[in-house]
Amino acid sequence: MIDAAANRLQPALLGGVFLGVLSALPFINLANCCCLWWLGGGAVAAYLLQANTPRPVTAGDGAVVGLMAGVVGAFVWAVVSIPVDLIMGPFQRALFNRMLSTTADMPGPARAILENVGAGAGIIVSIVIGFVFMLIMGTIFTTFGGVLGAVLFQKKPAPPTEPPPGL
Repeated sequence: MIDAAANRLQPALLGGVFLGVLSALPFINLANCCCLWWLGGGAVAAYLLQANTPRPVTAGDGAVVGLMAGVVGAFVWAVVSIPVDLIMGPFQRALFNRMLSTTADMPGPARAILENVGAGAGIIVSIVIGFVFMLIMGTIFTTFGGVLGAVLFQKKPAPPTEPPPGL
């Protein structure tokens, strides 16, 4: 393992920003259905850790920096999601209102949910639930992504040097 003085914070922050921003953007966030941004955020953090470390990083180092990236990514996602949801809210409401006007036989509870999509309280609830989900699932998959990144991007140890002849 890398000693305690090694700087894991910068790779974790950059990996977290990577996954948090991409997970918050409309349509681009759909790639997270396959955990792509979570795995990628952990792998990016492990890659950056390896790039800043002269010795090969271990899978444990990748796991730690991936876990840290997952926590950072959940907070970044929450911060970026608020303005995105505020901007996209009117578009979503218009889409759901159009859907409701063309569907007469929709059950009452489903109709009530669609009528409240994009409202102020709905945005807050979705951000809180999304944050908890990102924090739990994100840290699991970014940890795994960090391990994968550490294994894939690990530097090969330098071969031992032979002493010069005559010594």
